[in-house]
Amino acid sequence: MADSGYQLMTYEKKGAAATITINRPKVMNALNTQLAAEMRHALVDAEADGNVRAIVITGTGDRAFCAGADIGELAVLGGIQARDFSLLAQSLTTEIERVRKPVVAKINGLCLGGGNEVAMACDFRIASEKAAFGQPEINLGIIPGMGGTQRLTRLIGRTKAMEMNMLGEMIPAAEAYRLGLVNKVVPAAELDKTVDDLVEKLASKGPVALGMVKLAVNNGMDMDLNRGLYYEAECFGAACGTEDAREGTRAFMEKRKAEFKGR
Repeated sequence: MADSGYQLMTYEKKGAAATITINRPKVMNALNTQLAAEMRHALVDAEADGNVRAIVITGTGDRAFCAGADIGELAVLGGIQARDFSLLAQSLTTEIERVRKPVVAKINGLCLGGGNEVAMACDFRIASEKAAFGQPEINLGIIPGMGGTQRLTRLIGRTKAMEMNMLGEMIPAAEAYRLGLVNKVVPAAELDKTVDDLVEKLASKGPVALGMVKLAVNNGMDMDLNRGLYYEAECFGAACGTEDAREGTRAFMEKRKAEFKGR
């Protein structure tokens, strides 16, 4: 089932997946304020739908996942307006991390600037071998504003993050995989099936437990080890108190496949 109420993206629910497809091919699927708002709206809807077990974000065509922020919109902004644009765009990436369902970036082409920042907020990044990654903002005399200086450093380390942010050069998908920026690189013809298979695997897991993993990992990164371990224990306790936990343990002992309900 597709929702046609969006102007700059498409939104489709099929099986266990809700798919957000950025649909601005004439500008390489560039991100602007309207698109960010539409994507946030779709994320909220997907989280509320009990039939959705995973969310996929991708771009129309095979040229670009998202080539970055819309430069036409950025070029006319003053300093305060640019800060507000950054905060608005960051609210999208924060929503991707906050939603209690796994989010998969299906990267089918250029993944640059804001596009790379959207992908980094996702829980999984599966890339076509034709994809390329980068933070080219420095070439425009600006810096990343959607997490490129923060999430990138956390994902690949300070040394390479400095290099990508200060040189603004693109790296191929194979290098992104080597650095730990993406989970997997596959031939372009296998991208759809690889993501479909991943969604199927995720759909077989307990939805509540998946959400707890996101909470524990994302929030625990900002804690020292002792606080992080205590927070993990709290999440563990919450997960163990669910119907899904009782079903999972019972299914294990009965040697059958668990049927998780998200409760």
